[in-house]
Amino acid sequence: MRLLRDPMNLILSIPALLWALTFHEFCHGLAAYLCGDPTAERSGRLSLNPFEHFDLIGTLMLLLVGFGWAKPVPINSRYFKNPRLDLIIVSLAGVAGNILTAVLTVLFLRYCGTWWINLTGNAGFRVLLSMISINMGLAAFNLIPIPPLDGSRVLEALLPYKYLYIYEWLERYGLIIIFVLLLTGIIDIFFNPIINILWKLLPLGLF
Repeated sequence: MRLLRDPMNLILSIPALLWALTFHEFCHGLAAYLCGDPTAERSGRLSLNPFEHFDLIGTLMLLLVGFGWAKPVPINSRYFKNPRLDLIIVSLAGVAGNILTAVLTVLFLRYCGTWWINLTGNAGFRVLLSMISINMGLAAFNLIPIPPLDGSRVLEALLPYKYLYIYEWLERYGLIIIFVLLLTGIIDIFFNPIINILWKLLPLGLF
């Protein structure tokens, strides 16, 4: 709700929001394509056009509570040569894309920040801060191992076959579980340790 209380902050967050969601899904599609799966490309989802990945509910959730998602890129694991390993690679590709964006933004602030702020003022600085925080938040949220989040796909790939019924149960009720965790605030038990670890990956000492 913080973004909605500050209309200017909401407006300045839109570029970061669109990029974070779009690049996240693009990275999934690209990783799948490199692993042999052409499904995303054939469906027009191997794209940096945000309208190809827009999900109304997921975007509203990101604006309202700070957690959200885009329309998932279609993946067909039958094309994978090493299904379990490739599933992990594809699942983590979106998270990696968000972290890469945040790291590059930090480096841009370190080496071009003065020029950027002189050119765009405080608004430009806030846009870049949003680029860092939204991308890191999206990365951390997606690592939670509850379907349909990316962390659940990693869990699926790592579970022994005889325990896959656990994942199947989670998949059936995943969205309900996520909404309950969000509404009760219990999501922080999962989210906070992940985001704290991810923040350590950023070269924040550079600026």
